[in-house]
Amino acid sequence: MDAVQKANSGHPGTPMALAPIAFQLWQHHLRYDPDAPLWPNRDRFVLSVGHASMLLYSLLHLAGVKAIDAQGQLTGEPAVSLADIEHFRQLDSVTPGHPEFRLTTGVETTTGPLGQGLGNSVGMAIAERWLEAHFNKPDAPLFDYRVYALCGDGDLMEGVSHEAASLAGHLALANLIWIYDSNRVTIEGHTDLAYSDDVESRFRGYRWHTLHVDDANDTEAFEAALNEAKAVTDKPTLIVVNSIIGWGAPHKQDTASAHGEALGEDEVRLAKRFYGWPEDAQFLVPEGVRDHIANGMGARGKQAHEAWQERLNAYAASEPALATELHQLLDGRLPDAWDSGIPTFDADEKGMATRESSGKVLNAIAQRVPWMIGGAADLAPSTKTNLKFEGAGSFERDSYSGRNLHFGVREHAMGAVSNGLAVSGLRPFASTFLIFSDYMKPPIRLAAIMELPVVYVFTHDSICLGEDGPTHQPVEQLASLRAVPGLTVLRPADANEVAQAWRAALDEPREPACIVLTRQPVRTFDRSRYASAQGLRRGAYVLADAPPGQQPDVLLLATGSEVALCISAYETLKTGNIHARVVSMPSWEIFERQDQAYKDAVLPPEVRARVAVEQAATLGWDRYVGRLGSQVVMHTFGASAPLDALRTKFGFTPEHVVDEAKKQIARCKAKGANQGE
Repeated sequence: MDAVQKANSGHPGTPMALAPIAFQLWQHHLRYDPDAPLWPNRDRFVLSVGHASMLLYSLLHLAGVKAIDAQGQLTGEPAVSLADIEHFRQLDSVTPGHPEFRLTTGVETTTGPLGQGLGNSVGMAIAERWLEAHFNKPDAPLFDYRVYALCGDGDLMEGVSHEAASLAGHLALANLIWIYDSNRVTIEGHTDLAYSDDVESRFRGYRWHTLHVDDANDTEAFEAALNEAKAVTDKPTLIVVNSIIGWGAPHKQDTASAHGEALGEDEVRLAKRFYGWPEDAQFLVPEGVRDHIANGMGARGKQAHEAWQERLNAYAASEPALATELHQLLDGRLPDAWDSGIPTFDADEKGMATRESSGKVLNAIAQRVPWMIGGAADLAPSTKTNLKFEGAGSFERDSYSGRNLHFGVREHAMGAVSNGLAVSGLRPFASTFLIFSDYMKPPIRLAAIMELPVVYVFTHDSICLGEDGPTHQPVEQLASLRAVPGLTVLRPADANEVAQAWRAALDEPREPACIVLTRQPVRTFDRSRYASAQGLRRGAYVLADAPPGQQPDVLLLATGSEVALCISAYETLKTGNIHARVVSMPSWEIFERQDQAYKDAVLPPEVRARVAVEQAATLGWDRYVGRLGSQVVMHTFGASAPLDALRTKFGFTPEHVVDEAKKQIARCKAKGANQGE
């Protein structure tokens, strides 16, 4: 109450209501060493109701959790000090309005958008099961942690929670326990306005075990429920806890106060009086409280951690290869020579779809990165994301060692689960058609905020998927993904650019990446004739150029399958003694990180005649072609027709690109060499 009141901002109600069950869970059940908050076999606590962040900050403070610096080293300082709590929701504090991974030690994942934390918790539970299956030996049980997630009515209304719960039940993740705070209040009022689900019946339908605690203040009943949940071995558990959201004084019942406003100084005093607390004391932690928790949770966690460390030391001697893998995984490193098996592709006029070459590259990498795991939203045969090598297998309820995850038609959950895998140290990939990246936007955004190395494989990347029509033809999705700060978007032009795209994506331990791929075959360029695909590592590069010593008359800029279209136009222009330069621009984000000298070398400022070609919306291309540059792009949502008919209708032909190039050259000449724009 004091933190929210001082900030005059925040959500006091849920932290007040859930304090008894949070204390019971942490003090008596959560296996966690405050002196080693990154201990790999710790239990995970996910506050999916991220607006109740003061509950988590209070727990981290009272438990004496130690801070970890950016290099992963203990600082000896508290993760959340009392001063930090006094600066709740203030600039540069470690106590922001919603918990943020990496910013605050002890926060296992960034939460706030409701339901996302639940999806993350399923990913964490999958990760534990995989780590257990991969690393554990009969005499060395290194992994057996549980994942607890605290959620509310809003979480369970959001669609992502339904998808995540369904998947968790199907996979029988018995290491997963959700605690549902059923206070029946939302911002608009009582949940009766919009929500009348029989939640327990729904979860039983998902193959979950369900329990009910009538009163959040009944810690004995909650203790019994936790013990029963931990004893269940064949399914996840939902514990429904009825609470009365904290209002301040007993008479005050205003939903705004519960969900987004301070209670007011008078109400804080009245609440303290009701509990027999000193009315004017601010941020008071009575003598002995910290010691009490240290002697409970702290001592229990320290003992468990020390026993685990002894097992790990013995494991390193008996299983040196696996121990090396584990240390690499925990350090966020990839194995030595992880990319040595990536194929190179011979020149081929017919070529192959970039989804096909991506599948070959993915399998080559995954064989050498044992903790690379992922799958598709029921589209792996189409997105070519099946791991097919010996031993890859499928992750299933009876076999948790598999590397192929079958997400079902659950794009929302796939994104959130992938984030949970990534915060657990695995290297996940997730795949669907580019058009359905819209279903994954919230977890993609959160992956970028959390700096998680998730790789998204998006195929069927343009109108060239043909007869399926505009509902399936992505137009604005590339611009939408490029707009996400901290997300690298890669749209490779041929098989060898695909190989470099995967290298670029995996080389980044703290950045998500999208690899955007074609359904239709594209030409594999003759790299003895055109520039090396290694140019992708700089975001954009000159693929084909004017003769030595000649300045290009026009720049043809493109990504993905449209690069081959520009090469065809380039060859035609060359027969007419027009000197063009083709620039492949697979990643705008990487290109923008280059120094100005390189950018000017690729896109000479003095060459104002420019044509951009991309089967996507126009947004962003004016940065590279100028206000008056030509753009052969999409202005509608496509159409249902065979591929060739679509290319002709929307102008994606060599003839049209040649035409636009000539117009640009003429326009620039008419304006004069120094007038360009």
